[in-house]
Amino acid sequence: MFKYLFTHRNGRFLVYGILALIIGFVLMFSGNPASRWVFYISIFFLGFYAAKDAVVDTIEERKLNVDLLMVLAALGAVLIDYESEGAMLLLIFAAAEVLEEYAMNKSTHAISELMGNVPETAQLIKENGEIEEVKTDDLQVNDRVLVARGQNIPIDGLTDRQVLVNEAALTGESLPVSKELGAEVFAGTINEGDAFQITVNKLASETVFSKIIHLVEEAQSHPSQIASFIDQIETKYVTGVLVTVPLFIAALYFGLSYTFQEAFYRGMVLLTVASPCALVASATPATLSAISNGAKHGILVKGGAAMESLATMDTLYSDKTGTLTYGEFDVVDYQISDTDLAEVVFMEQQSSHPIANAVVKHFKDVDLTVVDQSKMVEEVPGLGVMKGDIVVGKPSHFSLYNDPNNYRKFLEAENTTVFVVRGEDIIGYISLADQVRPEARGAVQSFLADGVDVQLLTGDNELIAGSVAREVGITQYQAACLPEDKIARVKESQSKGHVVGMIGDGINDAPALANANIGIAMGSGSSVAMESGDIVVVKNNLAKLYHAFKLSEKLGAIIKQNVAFAVGVIVVLIILNLLGWLDLPAGVIFHEGSTILVILNGLRLLNYDAEHKAVGANEDSAVFNQQHSV
Repeated sequence: MFKYLFTHRNGRFLVYGILALIIGFVLMFSGNPASRWVFYISIFFLGFYAAKDAVVDTIEERKLNVDLLMVLAALGAVLIDYESEGAMLLLIFAAAEVLEEYAMNKSTHAISELMGNVPETAQLIKENGEIEEVKTDDLQVNDRVLVARGQNIPIDGLTDRQVLVNEAALTGESLPVSKELGAEVFAGTINEGDAFQITVNKLASETVFSKIIHLVEEAQSHPSQIASFIDQIETKYVTGVLVTVPLFIAALYFGLSYTFQEAFYRGMVLLTVASPCALVASATPATLSAISNGAKHGILVKGGAAMESLATMDTLYSDKTGTLTYGEFDVVDYQISDTDLAEVVFMEQQSSHPIANAVVKHFKDVDLTVVDQSKMVEEVPGLGVMKGDIVVGKPSHFSLYNDPNNYRKFLEAENTTVFVVRGEDIIGYISLADQVRPEARGAVQSFLADGVDVQLLTGDNELIAGSVAREVGITQYQAACLPEDKIARVKESQSKGHVVGMIGDGINDAPALANANIGIAMGSGSSVAMESGDIVVVKNNLAKLYHAFKLSEKLGAIIKQNVAFAVGVIVVLIILNLLGWLDLPAGVIFHEGSTILVILNGLRLLNYDAEHKAVGANEDSAVFNQQHSV
């Protein structure tokens, strides 16, 4: 804060004004008449920006604001020889304004932190193998870039080997993530393993971090509904105060026989305490703090209105693939000899099918030296892969084959199974399934505990949908959904008065996201889904969404507290002034003090953390994955 005072002009003006005010009081108490001129100097520095904002807004935007009330109150105090009170008024008002701007900068600090994670330069590997340092913005798709150990990755790209990456800046997770050969790594994350190369797959302007920065900047320019409402009534309120104060002074002077100076003084107190400074500051700093908190936790909210309305959601429809599950196959069961397994892994290495990739990834440590690699592997469309008399393919193709070990009994409708056949005999099987995300159940249970009805909408079949729903604790689901079916469910709930959230990651989810009251897109999903959503969860982690939901609830509570407190202070101070029990310095302290308090109350959201409150938030991922697959 002290650094801010000396690095920003309005902060320096505040310091100069305080110094002049102190000198003025020293001279005044010592009986030196020069104190009046020192107070004028103080008023200049302390009121400079308030006067500037009052004039600019009044002329350019053709609307009155609270700055005008403060400037008029200070000038009024000077006119009746209360220079010290006028300076005190502007001191606390200027301090509140500087604090609010500091709070704004603090809440928007998330952007600069994000931008600081992405290097401005990259080590480009030229065709001749030489390394050249270039600007990250100049990198093109398919360029090769060297990432040294401990270096921030400069751009999104695909790795040339297995790597270890710290994605805390992107996801908030402190543990490094292991990335396989060909996996995507993201700009702004940190290489915690050995040096590696990446093949650029996105321009600098298209990276995940670029999208985050753009969305946060965009969000901070869209106020919440309460902030918009306060902004709309501010001009009318200020106009009402400017009309009321002269009438109030006239009533005291003509009706109650006050002297003009006494009546005018009471009018200046009313002008000060009736100003809606605290009310104006009730919503915006808190909303920006909440948006910045969300960005820090990997949640991008497209504006204050979306952040504010999330807490009103009472129904959440969720897609399955990529949202509740990983959206990729993994081996969940198998029976086959070690020698035959090595043959299968070698064969699957020659295929690009998702099942083949999952098998190769799961059995990456299998010794392939026992395999005769001279024979050609053939990929048969609709069947699988073949090498000599060994075939790996769908069970339906082998219904008439011998099954001496009765492997058919292990077929499960909710799993994808491949048989391994030699000649006419089934010699093994491998079952694969899409894995339920370990945090999904905890997040679903947390939403249910908070009264949000979570339902599953998926295009998968009944058995798979039911299995996923049971694993995460969802009781209502609809299988075999087309995009129009999801829209119909959303509109049906809305017609019953529900506030509906829809979460998904695919192109087929985009229409439902756009129709929901609150569309929530998974950040690793399609760009269409992200553009359709009001909220983007950078990584497919429902616990992050629950954090945003609780953050929205906390935001609503803090704004209500601030508004009630601000209005209450104004009413009490006006009553005290009408009774003649409030002088200008006390009115300034209580009124502007309330403004500072509501700003500080809103800033609490910068450090709010709800993720640990989620049901099962600390559940061990490895154990969960072993026990929960679909």
